[in-house]
Amino acid sequence: MNRIFKISFVFLVAILSACNNSDDNRSPDPIPQNTIALQNAFPNLRFAKPLDLQSPSDGTDRVFVVEQGGTIKVFPNTETVSESTTFLDISNDLISRDELGLLGLAFHPNFGSNGLFYLAYTPSADLLVVSSFQVSDSDSNMANSSSETILLQIPQPFANHNGGQLAFGSDGYLYIASGDGGSGGDPQGNAQNLTNLLGKILRIDVDLNENGLAYAIPLDNPFLGNTAARDEIYAYGLRNPWRFSFDVQTNFLWAADVGQNAIEEINVIESGANYGWNTLEGTQCFNSSSCDTSGFEAPVFEYDQSANDRSITGGYVYRGQAIAPLQGLYMYADFISGRVWALSTNLGGSLTNQLVVESRLPISSFGTDANNELYICAFDGAIYKFVEN
Repeated sequence: MNRIFKISFVFLVAILSACNNSDDNRSPDPIPQNTIALQNAFPNLRFAKPLDLQSPSDGTDRVFVVEQGGTIKVFPNTETVSESTTFLDISNDLISRDELGLLGLAFHPNFGSNGLFYLAYTPSADLLVVSSFQVSDSDSNMANSSSETILLQIPQPFANHNGGQLAFGSDGYLYIASGDGGSGGDPQGNAQNLTNLLGKILRIDVDLNENGLAYAIPLDNPFLGNTAARDEIYAYGLRNPWRFSFDVQTNFLWAADVGQNAIEEINVIESGANYGWNTLEGTQCFNSSSCDTSGFEAPVFEYDQSANDRSITGGYVYRGQAIAPLQGLYMYADFISGRVWALSTNLGGSLTNQLVVESRLPISSFGTDANNELYICAFDGAIYKFVEN
């Protein structure tokens, strides 16, 4: 996502690092040049700044596209679809500009039976809200706009770095990405401060209520019972984890963290881990030539910012069936350049990173359909899918 307070540096893309968790020690076969392309998935539809695509596991094979201005569109997952329906419109209840707006959508794992879904949005420039809504009893393609229950309200000291990604893990808990509160360099030190919810990945149980809240804290959350920390925190030390996703095969949580002046990074999020910001930017010391790096979890991959590549858009580990060469690779992009890469996921060895598409699109987000096929949301107003030439 485009950012305020970004300064570009000219470096070559691709620096590798490794972590010691492993699910697959195989190196992928190189993808031949020009074999993967992007194609307009729904050429008869246009969207206003689409920045999230989700498909509930309810057997309907519908696609939901989130527009930054506050609307969610729904339509059948067919290439020839010519009309979409407005599932929900909260445009009058939020501010949409720069990094503000309707930022994330997640469907409850039991959406087909309970009709619950969750949103992250900014009703003002100084607040991020996470709420639940209910689908209409009379029309499954329409939400009940009066059914909102606010779960979290996270104060934002500045108007950028709002995070907003929502996703349910295989454990049934809701995971929430929050930015460091904005400005540049995390001037308030929020990402390292465990007493607030900024610069974190949060984890809550939306199926229970406790202590007067509309949610409960999972009993294995890492800081539960720590009086010097918020119970909701799952991991911390992040700048702006704009997009994260779960690998549906391994359940690993992959998060791309947007950098400041030099480094874009990809992390595999672990319970209780500290990812270093703002002491570190990637694996480099931030604002000093040396720093104490002990206690920080290193990114599994990072790339230097260049004149064009300077704002990472996190994606998904591809688990679809349509494009065999991408199987098991983490697909991600850069919002500024529109380049799309495929990163190996053999976390026990050296990672390989391959440039697969030079799209030149402002890629805001990735999403998957009910078959785990992968799509791209672009601010040119279209949704794209991967195809094999």
